[in-house]
Amino acid sequence: MPEEAEPRTRAANLQEVAQAAAHAFDLVPAGPDERGTRGGVAQRLETDPETVERDLIKLVLTIVELLRQLMERTALHRVDVGDLREDQEERIGMTLMILQDRMSELCERYDLTMEDLNLDLGPLGSLLPRDSG
Repeated sequence: MPEEAEPRTRAANLQEVAQAAAHAFDLVPAGPDERGTRGGVAQRLETDPETVERDLIKLVLTIVELLRQLMERTALHRVDVGDLREDQEERIGMTLMILQDRMSELCERYDLTMEDLNLDLGPLGSLLPRDSG
């Protein structure tokens, strides 16, 4: 009899996990105390048809900024270990500077700041490192 009970228990557990996952990914509207605040409360994207373009740009720019910072760290590491020729260092430096300028232009165009791009990941902290200067 325990052999028959095990498949039912396993199926019930799988059903419970599936329901929990479905609930976790439901879109929950931000509460009244969460809209537009920047304090310790998590930010949420509002799904307002009027702000879809800005929200999409915000998400794309966040990903681009994360990749830009990773590329910059990789380039600095390669410079530190002497892995690049002088002309490669100069080209990478210029490319990163141009990318930073374009990021600033796009943020300005869509009325965003670099802090707006720094998503709060809850207990993990912020997505992007905060400037210490």
